[in-house]
Amino acid sequence: MANSSAAPIMLELVDEDGTTIGTAEKLSAHVAPGRLHRAFSVFLFDDEGRLLLQRRALGKYHSPGVWSNTCCGHPYPGEAPFAAATRRVGEELGVAPALLREAGTVRYNHPDPASGLVEQEYNHLFVGLLREELRPDPEEIAEVAFVTAGELEKRHATDTFSTWFMTVLDAARPTAREVTAGAGDW
Repeated sequence: MANSSAAPIMLELVDEDGTTIGTAEKLSAHVAPGRLHRAFSVFLFDDEGRLLLQRRALGKYHSPGVWSNTCCGHPYPGEAPFAAATRRVGEELGVAPALLREAGTVRYNHPDPASGLVEQEYNHLFVGLLREELRPDPEEIAEVAFVTAGELEKRHATDTFSTWFMTVLDAARPTAREVTAGAGDW
């Protein structure tokens, strides 16, 4: 948990078109019913077309211990989503993507039944390739796994995933197919 004397983390509030309309403190933006804010989701694949999943650290305030996409987060106010995505990949995984492409945006509203928090997000999607050895930050990530589409389907049926995971994955699949050149059956 962050030190209480640290400055609050601020997010960009946006309208339905993704235009910035203000800022809000991170936790307050997620309190039900949630406030629409800018976010990003990253999907990184290895050269065999396997997607890197992460299980969120148990100490996370939101959706702890659940599986999710490679990396996700929120740009700081005024920070470009692409820059925020590359920054967070480095912070969480200790690597830089070998390739990172924009994959569109998706708007969703996903309440988290476990915490009562709400993901009301205008999410920028990024898909890329990873060729470095991971150095995950244990305060962010409890575990990682590389999976094919078939392996993900089996895992998704038995493990707990973030409420937003399938929404962002489905929206990113067309770009994932291009980036992986068909490997991994995305």
